[in-house]
Amino acid sequence: MTVSSEDQVTTPQATVVLVNYILAVGILTLPRVSVEKVKTPDVWIAVIIGGGIAALAGVIIVKLSQRFPRKTFYQYNQEIVGKWIGRLLSLLIIAYFFTLSAFEVRALAEVTGLYLLEGTPTWAIIMPFMWIGFYIIGDGISPIARLFEIIFPITVVIFLMITFMSIGIFELDNLRPVLGLGVMPVLDGIKTTGLAFLGPEIMLILVAFMQKPNKALKAVVVGVSIPLVFYVITVVMVIGALSIDGVVTRTWPTLSLMRSFEIPGLIFERFESLMLVIWIMQIFATFTITYYAAALGLNQLFKKNTRVFMYGLLPIIYVISMIPKNINDVFRLGDMIGHAALFLFGVLPLLLLLISRLKGGKI
Repeated sequence: MTVSSEDQVTTPQATVVLVNYILAVGILTLPRVSVEKVKTPDVWIAVIIGGGIAALAGVIIVKLSQRFPRKTFYQYNQEIVGKWIGRLLSLLIIAYFFTLSAFEVRALAEVTGLYLLEGTPTWAIIMPFMWIGFYIIGDGISPIARLFEIIFPITVVIFLMITFMSIGIFELDNLRPVLGLGVMPVLDGIKTTGLAFLGPEIMLILVAFMQKPNKALKAVVVGVSIPLVFYVITVVMVIGALSIDGVVTRTWPTLSLMRSFEIPGLIFERFESLMLVIWIMQIFATFTITYYAAALGLNQLFKKNTRVFMYGLLPIIYVISMIPKNINDVFRLGDMIGHAALFLFGVLPLLLLLISRLKGGKI
């Protein structure tokens, strides 16, 4: 899984990969976690600001990666900070990626077990997804990008359809008053909403595989903007339909919204199943790309056969995914990953970019 001329992605594919990476658990949980923090209907403002910060972080990551053409973060960081510190940073990033992949499949198992496969053991839900992901990543980034191109339009169509079908129970008064308690509650929620946009970090790897790496800035800006639109629509519709008080009492408020209305006469009278279909695809997309990123990192760090690391990561990801004892432990794991990401991808790329510029690296 070294970077080759055959295993490349186009700019639209890179954008779609980033969109699918970001749109994961956040679709279902963002309204609740953000309302708990902000405590006012102004959550949508915090979401917009959080998306802007994520886009800025993505731009910094792209600028850093563009200084080292055809090299991933695992390869070029040693040129900036030296062999041993670079290896340590690579191991931290690898650990982040496989821990995130474990979190995603466990969250998938929790929701699927609650709404679709009641009574099914967690391991029986997790393992099929893991093996399918293993099969997909074996041939590199191109098959993953093509899979994401299939998932993306399905997600857009179904999401917009079922979201705007809920317009009948939407109450604009639930979003008023705007900034009724000032801007401080919004500022308090920026960190929480910003964590929902985890994803631009994949550009540390993806830029090296792009056919036109000079277009990576466009890919990251568009790739963050599309989930931003999705998230704003989600929080506005969920809060407008369920109210602030109704959102904080539900574990998965977006699914609760889908269960709050029905349209008699249609084939489907309950729409949470459709929402779960696209959500499962998004979770699988995030799991796949993070699994690939971790395996790629080990491959480039230790120069061993890729299959060895792919097989080796499977039990590690499985064990981590089974550590949380309940849904609250799953959310705590997600919070830990988010806080780690603040340093790894909010602070570290900026430091490395400054160091590389001071050392007079490539432009």
